[in-house]
Amino acid sequence: MTQGLVYLAMWRRTLSTNHRCLGCRGGGLLKRVWSAHSRLVSGAPALPADRITALQAADLWRTRFEEEGVTEPEESSRYIIAHVLGAKTMESVEPERLTEHLSRGKTEQVWQLCTRRLSRMPVQYVIEEWDFRDLTLKLRPPVFIPRPETEELVELVLTDLRRKSGPGVGSESGQTCVEVGCGSGAISLSLLKSLPQLRVFALDRSQDAVDLTGENASRLGLRDRLQIYQADVMKNAESVLSLCGSASALVSNPPYLFSEDMASLEPEIYRYEDPAALDGGEDGLNVIKQILTLAPLVLSDQG
Repeated sequence: MTQGLVYLAMWRRTLSTNHRCLGCRGGGLLKRVWSAHSRLVSGAPALPADRITALQAADLWRTRFEEEGVTEPEESSRYIIAHVLGAKTMESVEPERLTEHLSRGKTEQVWQLCTRRLSRMPVQYVIEEWDFRDLTLKLRPPVFIPRPETEELVELVLTDLRRKSGPGVGSESGQTCVEVGCGSGAISLSLLKSLPQLRVFALDRSQDAVDLTGENASRLGLRDRLQIYQADVMKNAESVLSLCGSASALVSNPPYLFSEDMASLEPEIYRYEDPAALDGGEDGLNVIKQILTLAPLVLSDQG
């Protein structure tokens, strides 16, 4: 009997505070009942007539985000301004740069990006990138934003694959992994970077996700060990089997929210992320059941 390794990031029925895109907090991703979610954004503040510093811009936009009911207003403004300054965080910027006047071009860039956040676009989409483990990934809607807990899933897979391969450099040679629902490529690319001999088959029903995974793989120099396919495990199970062959591990961060919960998601989610990446059907298990059905057919005896 095949003893395969199947890894599913499904340990929370609802998405927790940390399991979110930036800007979605409170009661998980569930929309809080407050008027700011339904009223229209009144618009961005006018560009200042005089030059302002990065700190002044951060404070101005934090205030505007608070007025408009945008969640995590301070974090949002600081991440965006750090990005404009070419940094990951404001804390990593030299203090003197924060008190220097922004150029007109950078001021306009801050206003453009913060206006997008004002429309409840997640910061990850606004700045078009985000860090996952030791990778910086390009991100764009509607491709699912990788959540922090998924890093734990990657660590679990790495631990088991290394244990199975035994001691010795390059001992993971010949191992293959299949990811169902690759999204931005966060899981597949993390595994490839950590295991230099591993090969991965990444699948997603969305062409947007397939394209973004390929783009991230090329940027990170990992494309040669990655095969990416547009495939829907719910509709084309046989084609999935023919594409992947026999694998050492099967990994997925599948949709697992109840369909009835989809209507109560935060604006950052329902306006921008692909609902198919979240909606798990009536019981939240539609895709999960299909993955578990395919697992014995995809995994090798050594899987």
